[in-house]
Amino acid sequence: MKTLIYILAMISIITTSCTDVIEVDVQEAAPRLVIEASIDWEKGTQGNQQTIKLSMSTPYFNTTVIDIVTGASVKVTNDSNNTMVLFADQNNGDYTTNSFLPVSNQSYTLEVIHNGETYIAHETLMPVVAIENIYQSTENGFNDEVLEVNIEFNDPIDMENFYLTKFAVLGDLIPELYDISDKFTDGNLMNIFYEREEDEDINQTEFEPGDMVDIYLYGISEQYYNYMQLLISQYDTGGHFSATPVLLKGNCINPNHPEKYAYGYFRVTEVVKDTYTFQ
Repeated sequence: MKTLIYILAMISIITTSCTDVIEVDVQEAAPRLVIEASIDWEKGTQGNQQTIKLSMSTPYFNTTVIDIVTGASVKVTNDSNNTMVLFADQNNGDYTTNSFLPVSNQSYTLEVIHNGETYIAHETLMPVVAIENIYQSTENGFNDEVLEVNIEFNDPIDMENFYLTKFAVLGDLIPELYDISDKFTDGNLMNIFYEREEDEDINQTEFEPGDMVDIYLYGISEQYYNYMQLLISQYDTGGHFSATPVLLKGNCINPNHPEKYAYGYFRVTEVVKDTYTFQ
């Protein structure tokens, strides 16, 4: 009987202690510049209109306010002929231009000057092939009773190519991203599918007739491919045996003060866009 009473007492203590509120001080890092510089040239367009966004990082639990950056100097230079394109401050965190000249396989340099600090990034504009076919099926996904959308494109032979695909559904906060290398499929017809299964935790349903998906196929550099591969793998991390996410650095460096690098990435890509409606 004494043993039983002792166990009940311990359960009572544990149960009571679980109701206590524990306040944990979360360490906050100093604000850091965030550079969203996605120079995307849509296939078949001039690609002259581009926007770069600047902001400051905010505390983790601050989800309502974006600390925009104004008054910065932003320019992109063609590394072959030193032609500079200035991005005008719109006083809302956006810096825009109507005079960017995209050239396939051309390297570019981004320079951002803010609060006396200079940030530099280098990238190469990679071309992309056309999407040959878009169709729906149930055979290529993980569940043969669930609809998926498929895209097909021909990978150029004897060339090292890297791709990024984005599938965006109206109402979804985060699109589905896939990083692709032709290391083992050089010169072949490539097929990428996107399937959605029902998930009550995130209020996700399977695709149904009438649903629309915006599709993007980007030609990207190997450097950006490596970055996105890490980013996507960390986003998809889950479960008890997953690796701990680590800080992921982009390509925007501070040459004068390396420890003051910026968050974000400067990419220059060609992209094919399309929309598919399920039947």
